[in-house]
Amino acid sequence: MAADDKPGDAAPKVTPRQMALALFEDMFDLGMPISEANREIGYQRNNFFTQVVNMGLPARRFLDAAYFIVAQEQEARDQYDVELNYFKWLMRYDSRNLKHLRTIAEEAQDAKIQVTDTPLDREPNEDDLWVSVQLMGMVGFHRGRIRFDVHPRLVPQIRDPRKSHWLSLRISTAFTRSLSRAIYDQVLPSVPNGRTEWIRLEDMRSWPGKMGANAAIFKYFKRDWLEPAVREINEVSDIELTYETKTESITSKRIDRIRFLLKRKDTADAALASLADASHLYKILKDEFNLSTIQFTEISENREVWTDSRIQQAVEYTRFKINRGLVKKSPAGYLMRALRDNWKMSEAERTMVDVQAKLLTDETDAEVAKNETRSSVARTIASREEETRARMNDDSRKGREHFNACDARTRKELLRTWITSSQGKLMLRRMKLDAATVTEEDVVSNADLVWYLGQFVFGRLNSSRAAA
Repeated sequence: MAADDKPGDAAPKVTPRQMALALFEDMFDLGMPISEANREIGYQRNNFFTQVVNMGLPARRFLDAAYFIVAQEQEARDQYDVELNYFKWLMRYDSRNLKHLRTIAEEAQDAKIQVTDTPLDREPNEDDLWVSVQLMGMVGFHRGRIRFDVHPRLVPQIRDPRKSHWLSLRISTAFTRSLSRAIYDQVLPSVPNGRTEWIRLEDMRSWPGKMGANAAIFKYFKRDWLEPAVREINEVSDIELTYETKTESITSKRIDRIRFLLKRKDTADAALASLADASHLYKILKDEFNLSTIQFTEISENREVWTDSRIQQAVEYTRFKINRGLVKKSPAGYLMRALRDNWKMSEAERTMVDVQAKLLTDETDAEVAKNETRSSVARTIASREEETRARMNDDSRKGREHFNACDARTRKELLRTWITSSQGKLMLRRMKLDAATVTEEDVVSNADLVWYLGQFVFGRLNSSRAAA
């Protein structure tokens, strides 16, 4: 348990990361992988990161989990620290083989993203641009947690991407073939266009990492790698994919070029993804209006007519009506009606809004004074909460001092009583410890467990004193 999980330190609002943690807790005890989640888990991934090559499937999942955590944090951090079981669940790593997990982490650390303006048909010179950055920095496992960092130049690209696409961890963790996942990554930014550019087969073979020698021969590459990958993408993902091949040279019959033809499936995942291609609109529809899956699907089906501009127009009109108090029931339902009937604000309504905004400005000073009063009250409440936390920490300290001063027999009895209490059972279950085998050393060496043990002992001391 992290320090901010202790009593009295509750976060002021539920964050996307907390929502993912709640879903993890619901599913982890049932042994259900992330790919079977009934709610969407994903983030807006920068198109920049689709160019990663020479990386196997587990390492790609490792990076997905790490970047999801970075993207969901409210503020950028020098280091990220989460429960290891949560991280493994995000990357759909079901094994307990930590040695293998370390190997996967090392592969992710070896991966780099490179940018250059050197043309493919000539050697680089000193005037060319070339940049190479590791995708993953330090990684550490300790006491059931994982800590990692990401190069500071990459963090803004992860947290606030400009050109991006929606990456669903539910879908990306469902792939079982490295080439399937590599192709899926590479083509996602091209889905809105319906096709990719022509790709050299030589380049494509480098996407998933090492391949067998037969992969250099197209008929074997097609039979053993490409066709199975295409089938898996079409089965488990939110897109339908076919491909075309050609020979670049007119003097050779050797196939050396491929391009993919793409379209979104008519599913809820695809509806979310097609809207997420325009990330600002997706966030408005999801966070502000809380559209349902059915409503997202309807928008996806009508994207040829319901363009970004028309959606923005309907959003503006609905906001206007909400501010006028004219939306009585569902803002999401009203927004859908505005889309279907092409409602939009008139110039007279825009002028009226401007006039009303000017009138509201005159009331700002009074509102500022009210806010200052509210802030003062909030500071007082926060101070009281801080006093409560300090008192609880002091109580725990006194309880631990009493426990340490007791003889071995008394300590054993106090420890047994706490372990069998509802609070002790809950804490041991959270820490994945077996109540039947846990020792005094296990408890006192764990900052979280010994904090709650101290609270428990202090409570018994107070009860004894009150009874006397």
